[in-house]
Amino acid sequence: MFTYHINMKTLFMLLLFCHVASTGKIVKHSLKVLLTATSGITNIPEFVNFGMVDEVEMAYYDSNIKIVETKQDWMRDFMKDNPKHMEWYTQMCFKYQQVFRAYIDDLKQRLNQTGGAHILQAMSGCEWDDETGEVIGFSQFGYDGEDFIALDLQTMTWTATRQKAFTTKLIWNADKASLEYSKYYFNHECPHWLKEYVHYGRSSLQRTDLPSVSLIQKTPSSPVSCHATGFYPDRAMMYWRKDGEEHHEDLDHGEILPNHDGSFQISVDLILSSVAPEDWRRYDCVFNLSGVEDDIVTKLDKAQIRTNWGKTEIRSGEGGRQVSDLLI
Repeated sequence: MFTYHINMKTLFMLLLFCHVASTGKIVKHSLKVLLTATSGITNIPEFVNFGMVDEVEMAYYDSNIKIVETKQDWMRDFMKDNPKHMEWYTQMCFKYQQVFRAYIDDLKQRLNQTGGAHILQAMSGCEWDDETGEVIGFSQFGYDGEDFIALDLQTMTWTATRQKAFTTKLIWNADKASLEYSKYYFNHECPHWLKEYVHYGRSSLQRTDLPSVSLIQKTPSSPVSCHATGFYPDRAMMYWRKDGEEHHEDLDHGEILPNHDGSFQISVDLILSSVAPEDWRRYDCVFNLSGVEDDIVTKLDKAQIRTNWGKTEIRSGEGGRQVSDLLI
């Protein structure tokens, strides 16, 4: 399902297209292009394009800046070595800016939407298994927070996922030239560029840095925060367990945030007011990093909590923001 948020970068990072976290060596790579057009929303660009390789943002374009911004050093190297590709990428962004503007205007007219805020999203791209050589393409659209239409690459036909997309399905399925180009793009062009990007970014894309994990409590009545910092990439999960089962009550989940050195941090707070002292031993904090098989498990132990009144701290791994910074 599609969703959107007033902050455009958060919008795309929260798109509910799931991927399976891998363990060990990454053999399946993905190239995703995330696009949006908006109408009636004044504080964000009318069109945004994100390019992502293996869930890492590598390029960004919007209708305000009107240029492609490369987001990774390896992508900047690739564009420097392939200047015509940068020109092509920019032209494609500008083209889809116009196309999506037309799409959303057409949908508003067809659905009799005369005002209000509307948003059209799309995700397209391909996955490539570098061991088997298998390539899988995908293209799907959402409108106003709901799935709308998707391309079936087996039959090369568009499938409406909502009744209001039925007319769009008929129009797009009648455009045989576009369907032929899509077939070529998803089977040849997309995997070609994905392989090129992976070649340039392999050392970075397959980098894994384990975090330092600490238990932090600002005051005796504050929640206990399980804080991990210094990990890479940002495909990570952190949660509390009770008796070995994931715990969902009395928690405050923080977002994954960037550190100044390019690594990431996250924290999950456990509210202790409803936890009896004798039950502390039943809780632990679990950190999982995509591509790493073993979790980092931190027991809830008073003796291991870092506080402003002087206790010890637990650490696992290297780097990141100092725990003392979080206690101020």
